[in-house]
Amino acid sequence: MSERPPGDGNEPNADDRFSWLYGSNPSADPDATQAIPRPSNPPPTPDSDRTQAIPQGGPPPGPPQPTRPERSDLPPMNMPPPGQTKTDEPPWQQPPPPVKPKKKRRWWLRIILALILIWILFLIAVPIWAWSKIDKVDAEPDGDRPSDQPGTTYLVVGSDSREGLSKEEGKELGTGGSQISEGSQRTDTIMLLHVGDGQPILLSIPRDSIVDIPGVGDDQKVNAAFSAGGPKLLVKTLENETDIRVDDYIEIGFGGFVNIVDAVGGIEVCPDQAIDDKKASLDIDKGCQEADGITALGYARTRDFGTGDIQRGQNQREVIGEIGDKAASPWSVLNPFRYWNVANSSADSLRIGENVGPLSLARFAWNMAHVTSGGGLSCTVPIADLAVNWDEDRSEELFDYIIEDNTDDIPKSLCTKDGLEH
Repeated sequence: MSERPPGDGNEPNADDRFSWLYGSNPSADPDATQAIPRPSNPPPTPDSDRTQAIPQGGPPPGPPQPTRPERSDLPPMNMPPPGQTKTDEPPWQQPPPPVKPKKKRRWWLRIILALILIWILFLIAVPIWAWSKIDKVDAEPDGDRPSDQPGTTYLVVGSDSREGLSKEEGKELGTGGSQISEGSQRTDTIMLLHVGDGQPILLSIPRDSIVDIPGVGDDQKVNAAFSAGGPKLLVKTLENETDIRVDDYIEIGFGGFVNIVDAVGGIEVCPDQAIDDKKASLDIDKGCQEADGITALGYARTRDFGTGDIQRGQNQREVIGEIGDKAASPWSVLNPFRYWNVANSSADSLRIGENVGPLSLARFAWNMAHVTSGGGLSCTVPIADLAVNWDEDRSEELFDYIIEDNTDDIPKSLCTKDGLEH
């Protein structure tokens, strides 16, 4: 309040109206509100644009300014950012931040991946190259043939072709040194391999089997068909005798046989008796033993047994099964030298029908490898005597099982090692 409100002077006890505020005697009550005297000469209003002198001795007194409470989790305002050191130098004079070391490149991993890629290409390229080297032959006969049948039946022929053998090698193998023309070649091995829904069956046809050969005559030995008319006439003769349709033709010569055995590192043969056959260049003891290519060929060709051609057929199935088992082993794929040698020797020794494709040939090799190792049936065509006359009833019954692709139901009495009924 500035001053006591004026009265008009006529009101009674005008000054007493504010005695409760100012008191009856303001000068006597120190607690009463006192009037602020007005200065007679008020100080001039300062000019804010004029330069003012800064008072000496620090800032003018005044009420204390509130301070912001410090947070313990924040760095001091004058600290550098994390990862940097405090420096008074300007940024352009400060040292660059440390460079993070580069990660070492795993060069050895790249080498391994490159080697794996090269290996895969090698595994693919070798069979393609070998396939291009295999000789093809037209083995499909003309005229009437059995109709298409379930499964696939391969005719496997081992000829006495000397192709690829020198005169010295021919003498060493007991095959003679001169080359034999196709028209005079003979077949030491004749087999039918049937592959279908049931278990595969490998059936030996003794080369002395008595059959009728079209255009040659009746009661002829079956191997004469190959000599007289090659693969076509042999296929025609067997189809007429068995009513089994031959789908694919596979032929291997003497020289290729030896090379394949050596390429797989040799095989194991287990003769039941010691054999000394000069005609086959064979001299081995009784019992299981390792055999190289020359020994294996002599073992497959010898007839120095009481049962002659019958036992030879069993030996041939044994040898072919051992070759297939070795060729299909993982080591033949993991070892690049064996892989190359097997593919190269097979390509040099095989002749196949023109209709045989790569997948069919691979299927043949796979089943041939397993059929003699307990994965299928291995037997000789049913015969009536050691003169190799077929048992008509038993042979026709066995052929029917193959034609119908019902090999799982073939009884043991029809599928025996020597073809005789036991």
